Amino acid sequence: MNDNGAVIRKAIEWRGAPMALATVISTWGSAPRPRGSHMLVHQDGRMEGSISGGCVETDVLQRAAEVIAGRPAHIHRYGVTDGDAWDVGLPCGGEIAVLVQPVAEGGFAPGLFERIRAESIQGRALTLFTDLESGVTREDAAEGAFLNRYDPPRQLLIVGAVQIAQSLAPLAQAIGVTPVVIDPRGRFLTQERFPGVELDDRWPDEAVAARLPAESTAVVTLSHDIKIDDPALAAALRAPTGYVAALGSRRSHAARLDRLGGMGFDAAQLARIDGPAGLDIGAVGPAEIALSIAAGMIAGFNAQR
Repeated sequence: MNDNGAVIRKAIEWRGAPMALATVISTWGSAPRPRGSHMLVHQDGRMEGSISGGCVETDVLQRAAEVIAGRPAHIHRYGVTDGDAWDVGLPCGGEIAVLVQPVAEGGFAPGLFERIRAESIQGRALTLFTDLESGVTREDAAEGAFLNRYDPPRQLLIVGAVQIAQSLAPLAQAIGVTPVVIDPRGRFLTQERFPGVELDDRWPDEAVAARLPAESTAVVTLSHDIKIDDPALAAALRAPTGYVAALGSRRSHAARLDRLGGMGFDAAQLARIDGPAGLDIGAVGPAEIALSIAAGMIAGFNAQR
């Protein structure tokens, strides 16, 4: 999962201006950014994104300026073997190869950013293919091309505005997952308890279904109220939700599976539910339980790769 969302948004905002796009196309060792990471450079020197966490950005900015001025797309490798390792290398010990291409037809066409956004809005990923010899990126598959998959932004639908949710929501935000707290009980669902978090007071089955959960969505039920949790889990299981989890003991989870089985869900569908929710870290208290759930969610997302 590459965090290229900000780059996509900025490319659409800057559309019409000369730009260059730098992309990490391969990594070795302890490279600071994964394959597919982007850095976008505007003609006036503004930039968005990162391809090394700061190690080689200055050199890439110069190469981007050259591409904007007319130099063809090209690849450059950075690592500790560079003569100026501490200036344009990676003193952390890794190596990366970076493609710098124009944001233009014959490079990375500007319309591709709109295509990525359109698919993201529908909860779908889009894979693009880049011919590394020509530096041209297309939607059509090509043998030997560099593949970059653009996943929709991750979101976490937290069902139950309880104390654990108060710790889980900011944890999700810190790791780049957008939380939404869902609870029809207005006394629990307040901005005072969840500052800066989107709140949804619809019944959970309606709220979950309306958000079109897909591979990049997690649904976690925390309310301990069957009337709230079970409909939310049913809605999550009816969709290709990336991670589904429910808080509770093993005994209560077994009873939950029986109830959902009675709704028509088969064993394979029920096996998608992580219950009790989260990784077993011996958590004690709401904050630690929230941490275990966040870890379980990331493990679930990353298992899809």
